[in-house]
Amino acid sequence: MSMPPFVIAEAGVNHNGDVGRAREMVTIAKEAGADCVKFQAFSPEGLVAAGAATAAYQAANTGITDQQDLLRSLTLGPGDFGAIAHHCADLKIEFLCTAFDVAFVETLIGFGMRRIKVASGEMTNTPALRHFAVFGLPIVLSTGMATLDEVAAAVATLTKAGAQDITLLHCTSLYPAPDAAINLKAMTTMQQHFGLPVGYSDHSIGDHVSVAAVALGATVIEKHFTLDRSLPGPDHKASVEPRELGDFIAKLRATASVLGDGIKRPVPAEQDTARLVRRSWHASRPLAAGTVLTAADAVLKRPATGLAPDFEIVGCKLACARAADEPIRAADLA
Repeated sequence: MSMPPFVIAEAGVNHNGDVGRAREMVTIAKEAGADCVKFQAFSPEGLVAAGAATAAYQAANTGITDQQDLLRSLTLGPGDFGAIAHHCADLKIEFLCTAFDVAFVETLIGFGMRRIKVASGEMTNTPALRHFAVFGLPIVLSTGMATLDEVAAAVATLTKAGAQDITLLHCTSLYPAPDAAINLKAMTTMQQHFGLPVGYSDHSIGDHVSVAAVALGATVIEKHFTLDRSLPGPDHKASVEPRELGDFIAKLRATASVLGDGIKRPVPAEQDTARLVRRSWHASRPLAAGTVLTAADAVLKRPATGLAPDFEIVGCKLACARAADEPIRAADLA
């Protein structure tokens, strides 16, 4: 049977710098059925040069044009992430945090982080990739904005540095990502080219793209969520709300279930249906014992309780009488 995808509920920065809201988001992710809840850790001054502009979607969603100013309003400290990780452990949901400050990864691992998520923007950060690889943890690599050659370079860097468990997430780095920009078949291309597990980091509106990704073999699905889409901030508008998150995850699980194991065969419950709707040989009129059957003596009708249609019945001799419409079985032939 197809395994359900590992679902990462991406809280990201939708806590708006409030650790209480972040803890509440952990609870929501657990109640929705997510396997993991993910946040983002960064130092605004360490990540962004002074005067750097915000991305177009960030400016449109927040009205803030200075990237450092925006990130300051979305920052949590090490103690906050420790409290969040502790809450995750209490609720038995996996804690994950994308570390944009490379030196902070070890601290997050100390908090119980069991895999490393590399953001799309860090995929070309070769020194960071080398550092991530040394911990020997599974690595989930988002590939938004990347060419296949750039993905290959990142995979080579990680592998050379010792990474052995890499999952590639197809991603379109637009918030929200319009359907025409998704190019979901690129996920399959990566799986075939690299022979690695693949998944999808979903920035689209709705659930249909992630459902399609699961049908195409995604082993990981990541989706942004928020407590309230009307909150100020860069990512809320491209996020699902709590009820939607639960419905989203349930639909992913159902999609994995319907995929099955790929072997073409009837399920046991279909056997009864097959007997009712398939045809078999029946007597077309009352037939006496000893009758040598002609084409006029037998007819193919439901149910399939007689000899199968591929049995050559003409010329066979009846060992016993059959009434009209009674099935003709092997035991009825002399």
